[in-house]
Amino acid sequence: MPADNVPDLINSFDVPKETLQGIVGETLAKADDGELFVEHRESENLLFDNGRLKTGSFNTGRGFGLRAVAGEAVGYAESGELSLGALKRAADAVGAVTRGYSGKYDAAPQGTNRRLYGDANPIGEPSFEEKVKLLTEIDAYLRGKDPRVRQVTASLAASWQVVEILRADGHFAKDIRPLTRINISVVVGDGDRQETGSHGMGGRQAFGDFIAADAWRAGADEALRQALVNLDAKPAPAGTLDIVLGAGWPGVMLHEAVGHGLEGDFNRKGTSAFAGLMGQQVAAKGVTVVDDGTIENRRGSLSIDDEGTPSGYNVLIEDGKLVGYMQDRQNARLMGVKPTGNGRRESYAHVPMPRMTNTYMLGGDHTPDEIIASVKKGIYAVSFGGGQVDITSGKFVFGCTEAYMIENGKVTHPVKGAMLIGNGPEAMHRVSMIGNDMKLDTGIGMCGKAGQGVPVGVGQPHLRMDAMTVGGTER
Repeated sequence: MPADNVPDLINSFDVPKETLQGIVGETLAKADDGELFVEHRESENLLFDNGRLKTGSFNTGRGFGLRAVAGEAVGYAESGELSLGALKRAADAVGAVTRGYSGKYDAAPQGTNRRLYGDANPIGEPSFEEKVKLLTEIDAYLRGKDPRVRQVTASLAASWQVVEILRADGHFAKDIRPLTRINISVVVGDGDRQETGSHGMGGRQAFGDFIAADAWRAGADEALRQALVNLDAKPAPAGTLDIVLGAGWPGVMLHEAVGHGLEGDFNRKGTSAFAGLMGQQVAAKGVTVVDDGTIENRRGSLSIDDEGTPSGYNVLIEDGKLVGYMQDRQNARLMGVKPTGNGRRESYAHVPMPRMTNTYMLGGDHTPDEIIASVKKGIYAVSFGGGQVDITSGKFVFGCTEAYMIENGKVTHPVKGAMLIGNGPEAMHRVSMIGNDMKLDTGIGMCGKAGQGVPVGVGQPHLRMDAMTVGGTER
């Protein structure tokens, strides 16, 4: 669907906009905040595995969510039917939280004309046939590169989301959000041993550069390189070691171990390890962490969030001191601060909550070579896979998908099975050197919270962290 066919969602109801405005205004008359959120979404996913197209799906849907906020209480109702009857039923349901309550409706978000991405729907270009051909070429390319390749999995995903937000005061906002991603995974084997490697790219734009021949080949080569590195890896040692984190995707550990703890709702409720620490030193000097939803075409960026607030460049930790939290409108009001443009929801069926956009650490003064050379014995973690974090305690565990030993200041052999174990706030105090090579990930991040998933970005420069606990497989 080209951009000139963008659906007019509010006017897709079976009654005039003025009637909708009247119902929304009446429902939220005694509320502190709330809105009618209407969404249209299209998505396509193609998965090529084991030499054939394994799955192909296309989905389209639309619906609305009506929210009323009264203090800490939230009334929410949603429907996949854009009709007066469905809206009236939703209004009856959410109105329950305002009965006997009298709030002052919050002022509307201050809008801007800023656009961080285009309107075009990426699903139709290139065609379905061209996408299948590309996936076939990726499979053939990798199998022809090395006889040790045993399996290739490649996928293409695209979505196009149109959202409209109507408030009780008549304020109206609209955003059109494209999203694309390509992911390549390869399994290599030598005898009975098999290892994997993967690489992905994505962003809020048409497939364009992501599927140009040189781009997908570079991604395929990177996936194969990582798999072959792991094929030669030795068991990782366990114990207390100095750690060097690579630039870019390793910022996922920062996202999980620190970022979630800086979301407003956890801190308002006192359940975050960072609660009550505003203005205090929560990381080593030199550590500055920001959440930035304003970067053009990035996976986690938003022209406006899902409450209509423009996204922002929000400094969270500055030179080691806690200076800010990420806020949606409800938690910002309850904490007496301004919203930061971090009110996000997975779809019209979900309530908004404080969520990250693109979260990263700013660069420092050291070169990567200087950082590695400073380590007598440690682990160089280049890439991470899955991890777990407890928001309340800050404890985390992350598995390395590509890592190496550092011995006497030099990177030596690759290791497998390395797990980084620690506590987010404590780990931030262990940062002793910060690289000058900050970079963002390649556009593959997905964040889960309270059953909702949203696209995000992460990033950081090379970092040295002293005396970290490493769980390994070496005996």
